[in-house]
Amino acid sequence: MPRFLTSEDVRRANSREIQVDEGTVVTPQALETARASGVTIRSGASSYVEPAPDRGPDAAQARRSLPHLPEPPPEGELASYTGVVVTAAGKNRPGVLSEITAAVAQSKANILDISQKVIEGYFHVMLMVELPPGSGFAELKSTLECMGGPDDYIVRVMHERVFRFMHRV
Repeated sequence: MPRFLTSEDVRRANSREIQVDEGTVVTPQALETARASGVTIRSGASSYVEPAPDRGPDAAQARRSLPHLPEPPPEGELASYTGVVVTAAGKNRPGVLSEITAAVAQSKANILDISQKVIEGYFHVMLMVELPPGSGFAELKSTLECMGGPDDYIVRVMHERVFRFMHRV
């Protein structure tokens, strides 16, 4: 777990120079406070350099510790993938769910799972959809994302593997 240097640490230091260990994260506020106060932050024999990220898909630690999680396929291969996540949110009114599911049915897609919640006049619905072989993701996405509107509801469509990749822990 990395150590952090905060602006409060800089104010309490009562020194013109602060020495931090390698890998210490200095917050942007601490850097600003140090600059304004004329304090130099050093790591080893040189000025402080922000450490490499240890989180996120590009971090070396993530590549080592998360190899079992699937990566989304290359862009060209997504065309053959059939799992799709459809989300919609907006003001609730009669027929909203019917409009969305009718558009899915018109594209000959199959709804595998559906979850809907209505709170204080607003709804959120999520559908897990399977496209039939040979059908186009782009057409379904275009059709669904053109539905509703800013004063009614908004629909978002993405490949299931991209959705799962974005929400992995």
